[in-house]
Amino acid sequence: MVKSFAESLFAQVVLATVLGLGAGLFFPFLADDVGWMTALFMRLIIMAVGPLLFCIVTLGILGAGSLKTVGRLGGCAMLYFELMTTVALVVAVMVAMGLGIGQGVGFVPTASDARMIASYGGHAQNLRAKGFSGFLLSLVPHTPADAFAQGNVLQILVFAILVGCCLSGMGDRGLPLVRLIESVSDLFSRMMGLIIHVAPLGVFGAMVTTTARYGLGTIGHLAGFTVLYFLLVSAFVVCALGGGLRLAGVNPLRFTRYFREELLIVATTTASDAVLPSLMTKLEKLGVERQVVGIVVPAGYSLNLDALSIYLGLAIIFLANATGTHLTFWQIATLLVTALITSKGAHGIPGFAIVVLAATLASVPSIPPGSLVMLLAVDWFVGIARAVGNFAGNCVAPVLIAAWEKRLDHARMAEALKQP
Repeated sequence: MVKSFAESLFAQVVLATVLGLGAGLFFPFLADDVGWMTALFMRLIIMAVGPLLFCIVTLGILGAGSLKTVGRLGGCAMLYFELMTTVALVVAVMVAMGLGIGQGVGFVPTASDARMIASYGGHAQNLRAKGFSGFLLSLVPHTPADAFAQGNVLQILVFAILVGCCLSGMGDRGLPLVRLIESVSDLFSRMMGLIIHVAPLGVFGAMVTTTARYGLGTIGHLAGFTVLYFLLVSAFVVCALGGGLRLAGVNPLRFTRYFREELLIVATTTASDAVLPSLMTKLEKLGVERQVVGIVVPAGYSLNLDALSIYLGLAIIFLANATGTHLTFWQIATLLVTALITSKGAHGIPGFAIVVLAATLASVPSIPPGSLVMLLAVDWFVGIARAVGNFAGNCVAPVLIAAWEKRLDHARMAEALKQP
């Protein structure tokens, strides 16, 4: 039993949450002494996430191919990705606003909270100071090294997109660089896998600090946020993705059973990288043409993040309400557009959603960035639904696009889904 606990990161996070809750309630004076735990966890993520993001986005573009190579199929995939993620984001914002999620928390982040979150990147204050032109200029780093040094997610994204597009047109001359980027991506993926084992420490510190400062009331709001997120992701998977499969003539329950091993792995690790090869192989066995799988799945891992969009929509409104920040229509619109940009490339990496959210909030600085400390306390649990929802979206997307393009073998799929 002890060995099982030592190997279960989920069990360790649960224990850290319970202990942090108790320590915050009965020993609130510990809050000042454990803040370093959360800061350490976040710094470790920041250290690895910039290079990893660059590699993921670059390789995603290379996997999708150039527009000339992808043609109609690639355009259809991109249209589908943007449509689904936009709908998920807008629906989440509307639900959050309708329920008033986060109201009554009265969270006031401290200076240490702000300093802890400040390095999460994506500083887009030029949008407020210099308008839209300032925002556009802020997307381009002075040097590539500057973007990585500052941890500026938006600038790293722009640089990665340019590198990916240029490499895709270099042919064989770019292969050494491609192999290097693949190796660097593997290196930082492994590093993130090691870093995430420090999550219990970060969760404990965040839970102690939040509970000691705001009591059980805040914990109740965070629990409500987590439950609502699980419900919204479940509704999206059942209604939107399940409905799409039915329209394509596929049984959703049998389709889910077909990917049950991969779903279990994603749910327990909150990451989907390990099941990518298995996903592509199984889709081909289902009768989805290899060309569709080769283009849609790698691109979808970076661009088709429905559950992350739902998370960003809920989190934006939750933090605004929790801090008493009134958002105008244009501020909400700005946040939504920024969220659609910053979410690209954030596929199933534990802890990365906080980075993306920090970059999104930077476009409307009136929401205190230090308020992100609240969500860090429950991010691991939220990450389960986020990873599963994103993976489900990328299981369904190739099937729907193949059906639309008449590149799906329905007879072969029906036969494969009958297998136990």
